Parts: sequence; structure tokens; C-alpha cells
Amino acid sequence: MSTPPATAPVPPESTGPAGVPAARTGGTTDRTPPTAPETTAVGAVAAREVAAVDPVGGAARTTGELAETAAREATAQLARPAPVRLDDVVPAPERVTPDATADHLLTADTVIRVSAEPAALAVAEQLAALLRPATGYPLPVTDTAAPTPAGGIALDLTGDPDLGAEGYRLDVTRDGVRLTAGTAAGLHHGVQTLRQLLPADIESPTPVTRRWVLPGGSVLDRPRFPHRGAMLDVARHFFGVPDVLRVIDHLARYKLNRLHLHLTDDQGWRIAVDSWPGLSTVGGATEVGGGPGGYYTQADYRRIVAYAAARHITVVPEIDLPGHTNAALAAYPELAPDRTAPPPYTGTEVGFSYVDPAHERTYDFVADVLGELAALTPGQWLHIGGDEAFKVPADVYAAFVERVQRIVAGLGKTIVGWHQIAPAGHVDGRILQWWGTNGDDPQTADAVRRGARLILSPGNHAYLDMKYAPDTPIGHDWAGLVDVRRAYEWDPATHLTGVPTEAVLGVEAPLWTESVTNLAEIEFMLLPRLPAIAELGWSPRRAHDWDAFRRRLAGHGPRWTRAGITFHRAPEIPWPTDADIPAPRLPSEMQGRVPC
Repeated sequence: MSTPPATAPVPPESTGPAGVPAARTGGTTDRTPPTAPETTAVGAVAAREVAAVDPVGGAARTTGELAETAAREATAQLARPAPVRLDDVVPAPERVTPDATADHLLTADTVIRVSAEPAALAVAEQLAALLRPATGYPLPVTDTAAPTPAGGIALDLTGDPDLGAEGYRLDVTRDGVRLTAGTAAGLHHGVQTLRQLLPADIESPTPVTRRWVLPGGSVLDRPRFPHRGAMLDVARHFFGVPDVLRVIDHLARYKLNRLHLHLTDDQGWRIAVDSWPGLSTVGGATEVGGGPGGYYTQADYRRIVAYAAARHITVVPEIDLPGHTNAALAAYPELAPDRTAPPPYTGTEVGFSYVDPAHERTYDFVADVLGELAALTPGQWLHIGGDEAFKVPADVYAAFVERVQRIVAGLGKTIVGWHQIAPAGHVDGRILQWWGTNGDDPQTADAVRRGARLILSPGNHAYLDMKYAPDTPIGHDWAGLVDVRRAYEWDPATHLTGVPTEAVLGVEAPLWTESVTNLAEIEFMLLPRLPAIAELGWSPRRAHDWDAFRRRLAGHGPRWTRAGITFHRAPEIPWPTDADIPAPRLPSEMQGRVPC
């Protein structure tokens, strides 16, 4: 958990393409450029004239058809290799089989064909929306019972059980691209891979004149862990709906599937509750530093949830209890142990506030708040916080957590809490989110033996509010400095002593916002560390290799720049030269604070 120690960035001016990596070849390790073919356009035409009769139907082909075919094949044979390699993807896929003879060129005539199911059609429309701005191509989407590439892109929802709930297969050939998956989530993840295999200019919001080549070969990909998430603290500083939607886009890009929203804390209450209206109007009226704060109406929250769901991300809302509740007590002093309203809090200390566990009205409050939130949240999880309630005696705290756990279960939801809830009695499905810095935690290991499962968020590896280096102008260092390598080099499956791999649901990267005040700063702290956490959650353990990861990650700098995304130019990453990747522009209030 967090302890003491917006403005969107302006898109940069358009720039040239990123540096071109080493040439690709078939196989998985050979990087020697292939010998240029000797075939010419004239030679291709002559060869095709020999086969002027269709071998299947026997129908004569026109001279125009022959010339068109010859020109297309000659162009493909003589063109430069695709500027992106098939194994440049982040997170690293489970299996990659390149074929340097099978690069595919998108053209103005490319069509996206998709299975007729509405969920698959939605993914296809998202793919078209991603590719149209930079290519300028119309990329029409057509649904069909049996989609085939036919010179374009096919998205096929096959129901293949071998690919699991989120896996996919991508096949790129000279004649077309085929993406298959057992679920719409798998298709969505495959689309993110396809997006990364195009040149970095694909992220441009305006048309770019260039060849849009996909590297040939096949990708088979499935996630290692079912839970791969990030947390955004909107309580310490409030961020409006557009900022949250932008964060969702970043998660989707790297195949993360959970957004944990820390909705309440001492400094602000950020979700409207009809039965307790003062929580938002009074409790949401400030933030760290005394700013105006804010809150989400229930319509706002539904919009966030729906936007995330369309990108196959589940929102996990958190109401922090019994501590971190000063904003709630300021609105409703009847919940305070002394029945006195505290003043609004705009500092960053923790552990001083709590709702009264001995007062029955407290449990009415908890049931009402969680009940309304459960009705607004389609996902199966409700997060109850549970950390840093320092002033509540241990036995009273355990009894409170056990009663709240029963309330959550009665709502048909699965409870999630920070690992401080470990000593409380177990309920079926209980999930602990571990944020410690020492991998030896007997209480958490005991909770696992009693049936709990874990999400790993170690503060000294996964906390994205930690500084990158001593001179990072925002963030904290109480858990240590977390550069990209430190975020990447740990294994969630073996991180905690006495916890078996099968008890680990996955990973989550929290971003607390005591010092983070706008979207540009959010992005600066997320990137480039978020892709590191994403790879730990998605890629097989054998694929985890720091040197290979830093090379692949470097290619994403130009992508973020083209998209107008702020990021930290971490010195341990071999970013392309300054000529290829200009520093992203920052809002004027952040100039001089963040060296990008």
C-alpha cells in the first residue's frame, strides 16, 4: 500500500520512421539478411504467361490480370524486409516462427473479414479504427460465417479450447493475415500483436505515406497468469474520465486485463453513492494539496466500466476499509469513533483514521456502499482495502474484516483485500494483494494454506509511484528505487516463501498519486515500467530475458512518441537515436520537472 515518503500532453510534431532493426530471416536465431532475389517484373510476367490457363478451371486469364499479378509479386519479392521483426512483440509471445518469404503488404484495397458474432465484430472494428488514421486506408469490415484472408485480414472466432480464454494464433503470409482465437478476448490480444508488427508510424493520428508491411510467419500465444493488472489511485489526486480511459488504452496495448481503481481514501471519496450522497459532495471536494478534487457520477463510472469491458479489461473497484476513511468521516461523523467530523485532509500521512467497528451504523454504511458498487460493477471482484488501520486493535480489526467479507459474499462477489487482511477468517475465493518488500511473510503464507490466493504487487518491484532514480522529480523511495530492470527482474511464481505457484493469480502494478497530478505525470510513471510488469504476467517464464526485453522495449519509444504519449527515457533502454525519437512534449506546468 502507499505510505508517505490533468492535463493531456500535446502530441509531438510528426517525425520520420524509427530506426530499422536487423534484417529478419526464417528460423528463430539467424539474423543474416537474405540474398535479394534475381526475379524481375519482366521475368515474373514471362513466368506467368506460361500458366495463362487456370490449372483448376481451365479458363484463360487476361493480359491485364497477368500483368497485375506479376507486378504485385515482383514488388513483394524486391521490397525491403519489414522494419519490425516477428519476435519484437511486448509482452513476448509463447511461440514465434518467422518466415522471411511471407511478409504481407497492407494496401488501400485491404478488407477486414470477421466472424459474424457481435463480440468478434467489435474487435474487428477496433482494429480498423487503430489502423485507419495512419494508413489513410478505408479498411472496410465485413462479417461472414467463415472468414478467410483473401488478400486481407481475417479474424476468426473458432472456439478452439486449446487457445484458452485469452490465447490466439496469428498467421501472416504473402496472401493475407489470419488471426484465430477461442474468444473475443483472444482476438483482442492478437490485434495488439498485429498492431506492434506494423511500423511505428502506425501510431500516428494523421496519414503517413509509407509501405505498411507485416513480417511473415506465425505466432502462438497464451498468457501465463489470469490476473494481469494495474491500479490507479484516483483518491489522492482526482483524474477525470478521459484520463482514466487513456490509462485503459495503455493497459490494453500490453494485454493487461484488470484495472483496479482506488476510489476512496483520506483525501477524497470519488464515487457517488445514492444512499449516502454526502460521500461524494462533501468527501470528494478536495485532494492532496488542497485542490478541488472531484468524483465520478454513477454514469461516469458506468462509462469507465463499459470502455474497459470493450477492451476486455475488468474494473476492480476499491473502497478502503476500515482505515483511510477521513473523507467519509468528514461527510458522516456518525461513522467516527467519537461521532465528530474531522476536517478535510489534504496531506499524505496514513494510519490515523478509521470507521467505528463497534457501531452498527458502520455496517449499514458498508452494506449500502458495497451494494451500490456491486450493482454498478459487472466484474466478480470487490476490493475492500484493509491496510494501515493502525489504531484498530488486532482482534477488533479481524472481526470487522470477517463481517465485511460476509457482506461481499452475500452480494455474489469475490473479496479482494491488501495482505493485511490475512489473519482474518477465510471465505471461499478470498484474494490477497501482497505489497510487501520482503518475500518472507508467514501470515500471508498461512492465509494461502487456508485457501487464499494471491496477486503480487511487491512495493520494491511493482509500485509505479517509486522513483526511477534519485533525481526523478516525482514519486517516492520508501520501497527503494524501481528502474525498468528492477520492475522486470523478479518472478511472481516464486517471489513469496511458502507460497506455491498455483496460489498465484498474477501481478498488478499500483500507481499511487500523492505526487502525481496530471495525465502526463501518470504516463511518465507508467512507461516504460508497465510493459515490464505486463511481460511478467503474460509471457512464459522461459521467455524472461532482460537483454532481449530491453531491445524489444526500445522500439516502443517511437510508437509512444508518434501517439503523443509521455514517457521516461530510462537510460538502461537502448532507445533509437534522438533523430528518430524526439522527446515527447509535456504540459507547461511539468516542464523542467520531468527529464524525458
